[in-house]
Amino acid sequence: MGMQVGAAASGNADPEPIMDINTTPLIDVMLVLLVMLIITIPIQLHAVNLNLPVANPPPADVKPEVVKIDIDGTSSLYWNGTPIEGHADLLGKVRAAAALPVQPEVHVRPDKHAKYDRFVEVMVALNQAGLHKMGVVGSEQYIEK
Repeated sequence: MGMQVGAAASGNADPEPIMDINTTPLIDVMLVLLVMLIITIPIQLHAVNLNLPVANPPPADVKPEVVKIDIDGTSSLYWNGTPIEGHADLLGKVRAAAALPVQPEVHVRPDKHAKYDRFVEVMVALNQAGLHKMGVVGSEQYIEK
Protein backbone atom coordinates (compact mmCIF):
# COMPACT_ATOMS: atom_id res chain seq x y z
CA MET A 1 0.00 0.00 0.00
CA GLY A 2 1.31 3.45 -0.87
CA MET A 3 0.94 6.78 0.74
CA GLN A 4 0.25 10.14 -0.79
CA VAL A 5 3.01 12.63 -0.10
CA GLY A 6 2.36 16.35 0.02
CA ALA A 7 -0.30 18.58 1.46
CA ALA A 8 -3.71 17.07 1.93
CA ALA A 9 -6.60 18.67 0.15
CA SER A 10 -8.84 18.53 3.22
CA GLY A 11 -6.51 20.57 5.37
CA ASN A 12 -5.57 17.53 7.48
CA ALA A 13 -1.84 17.10 8.00
CA ASP A 14 -1.97 13.30 7.92
CA PRO A 15 -1.23 11.75 4.50
CA GLU A 16 -3.93 9.53 3.05
CA PRO A 17 -3.12 6.01 1.88
CA ILE A 18 -3.42 5.18 -1.87
CA MET A 19 -5.83 2.29 -2.43
CA ASP A 20 -4.42 1.17 -5.86
CA ILE A 21 -2.37 -2.02 -6.17
CA ASN A 22 1.15 -1.67 -7.56
CA THR A 23 1.14 -3.98 -10.63
CA THR A 24 4.76 -3.42 -11.68
CA PRO A 25 6.18 -6.43 -9.75
CA LEU A 26 3.36 -8.62 -11.08
CA ILE A 27 4.14 -7.64 -14.68
CA ASP A 28 7.87 -8.25 -14.13
CA VAL A 29 7.23 -11.74 -12.79
CA MET A 30 4.88 -12.56 -15.69
CA LEU A 31 7.45 -11.41 -18.26
CA VAL A 32 10.17 -13.53 -16.65
CA LEU A 33 7.87 -16.58 -16.70
CA LEU A 34 6.99 -15.92 -20.36
CA VAL A 35 10.66 -15.74 -21.38
CA MET A 36 11.43 -18.97 -19.47
CA LEU A 37 8.49 -20.69 -21.17
CA ILE A 38 9.65 -19.61 -24.63
CA ILE A 39 13.19 -20.82 -23.98
CA THR A 40 12.17 -24.21 -22.60
CA ILE A 41 9.66 -25.17 -25.33
CA PRO A 42 11.43 -27.32 -27.97
CA ILE A 43 11.36 -26.17 -31.58
CA GLN A 44 8.66 -28.00 -33.54
CA LEU A 45 9.81 -29.42 -36.86
CA HIS A 46 7.12 -29.89 -39.47
CA ALA A 47 8.77 -32.77 -41.27
CA VAL A 48 7.86 -36.39 -41.75
CA ASN A 49 10.73 -38.81 -42.07
CA LEU A 50 9.99 -41.51 -44.62
CA ASN A 51 12.12 -44.41 -45.68
CA LEU A 52 11.57 -44.46 -49.43
CA PRO A 53 13.10 -47.07 -51.69
CA VAL A 54 16.00 -45.90 -53.79
CA ALA A 55 15.67 -46.83 -57.42
CA ASN A 56 16.70 -45.40 -60.73
CA PRO A 57 13.89 -45.45 -63.27
CA PRO A 58 14.90 -46.72 -66.67
CA PRO A 59 15.28 -44.00 -69.30
CA ALA A 60 12.68 -43.74 -72.01
CA ASP A 61 14.14 -45.80 -74.84
CA VAL A 62 11.47 -45.07 -77.40
CA LYS A 63 11.05 -41.51 -78.54
CA PRO A 64 7.65 -40.85 -80.10
CA GLU A 65 7.56 -40.29 -83.83
CA VAL A 66 6.58 -36.80 -84.97
CA VAL A 67 4.01 -36.63 -87.75
CA LYS A 68 3.67 -33.26 -89.47
CA ILE A 69 0.39 -32.44 -91.17
CA ASP A 70 0.60 -29.26 -93.23
CA ILE A 71 -2.36 -27.35 -94.65
CA ASP A 72 -1.26 -24.94 -97.36
CA GLY A 73 -2.98 -21.78 -98.59
CA THR A 74 -5.17 -23.72 -101.06
CA SER A 75 -6.33 -26.04 -98.20
CA SER A 76 -4.35 -29.02 -99.52
CA LEU A 77 -3.12 -31.52 -96.93
CA TYR A 78 0.42 -32.91 -96.63
CA TRP A 79 1.47 -35.84 -94.41
CA ASN A 80 5.19 -35.37 -93.62
CA GLY A 81 5.55 -33.51 -96.94
CA THR A 82 3.61 -36.10 -99.01
CA PRO A 83 0.30 -34.85 -100.46
CA ILE A 84 -2.89 -36.45 -99.12
CA GLU A 85 -5.40 -37.15 -101.89
CA GLY A 86 -8.69 -36.97 -99.99
CA HIS A 87 -10.56 -37.55 -96.77
CA ALA A 88 -10.32 -41.35 -97.09
CA ASP A 89 -6.54 -41.14 -97.48
CA LEU A 90 -6.34 -38.88 -94.40
CA LEU A 91 -8.42 -41.30 -92.32
CA GLY A 92 -6.29 -44.25 -93.46
CA LYS A 93 -3.04 -42.54 -92.48
CA VAL A 94 -4.46 -41.36 -89.15
CA ARG A 95 -5.78 -44.82 -88.25
CA ALA A 96 -2.45 -46.40 -89.22
CA ALA A 97 -0.63 -43.93 -86.95
CA ALA A 98 -3.06 -44.65 -84.10
CA ALA A 99 -2.39 -48.39 -84.43
CA LEU A 100 1.35 -47.96 -83.74
CA PRO A 101 2.55 -49.27 -80.35
CA VAL A 102 3.86 -45.82 -79.39
CA GLN A 103 1.41 -43.09 -80.24
CA PRO A 104 3.10 -40.46 -82.45
CA GLU A 105 3.01 -36.75 -81.80
CA VAL A 106 1.02 -34.95 -84.46
CA HIS A 107 1.96 -31.39 -85.36
CA VAL A 108 -0.66 -29.62 -87.45
CA ARG A 109 0.59 -26.53 -89.29
CA PRO A 110 -2.25 -24.65 -90.98
CA ASP A 111 -1.50 -21.82 -93.37
CA LYS A 112 -2.87 -18.40 -92.62
CA HIS A 113 -5.01 -18.48 -95.77
CA ALA A 114 -6.28 -22.08 -95.46
CA LYS A 115 -9.97 -22.76 -94.89
CA TYR A 116 -10.94 -23.38 -91.29
CA ASP A 117 -13.15 -26.32 -92.36
CA ARG A 118 -10.08 -28.20 -93.55
CA PHE A 119 -8.35 -27.67 -90.19
CA VAL A 120 -11.44 -28.88 -88.33
CA GLU A 121 -11.59 -31.95 -90.58
CA VAL A 122 -8.02 -32.85 -89.59
CA MET A 123 -8.64 -32.30 -85.88
CA VAL A 124 -11.84 -34.40 -85.94
CA ALA A 125 -10.06 -37.23 -87.78
CA LEU A 126 -7.26 -37.21 -85.20
CA ASN A 127 -9.69 -37.23 -82.30
CA GLN A 128 -11.84 -40.04 -83.73
CA ALA A 129 -8.77 -42.19 -84.34
CA GLY A 130 -7.68 -41.76 -80.73
CA LEU A 131 -4.58 -39.67 -81.31
CA HIS A 132 -4.33 -37.40 -78.29
CA LYS A 133 -0.75 -36.14 -78.62
CA MET A 134 -1.44 -33.34 -81.03
CA GLY A 135 -0.60 -29.69 -81.27
CA VAL A 136 -0.94 -26.72 -83.56
CA VAL A 137 2.37 -25.19 -84.62
CA GLY A 138 3.21 -22.12 -86.65
CA SER A 139 0.99 -19.65 -84.84
CA GLU A 140 3.58 -16.90 -85.27
CA GLN A 141 2.25 -16.25 -88.76
CA TYR A 142 -0.97 -14.86 -87.25
CA ILE A 143 0.79 -12.10 -85.33
CA GLU A 144 0.29 -8.78 -87.07
CA LYS A 145 3.38 -6.62 -87.24
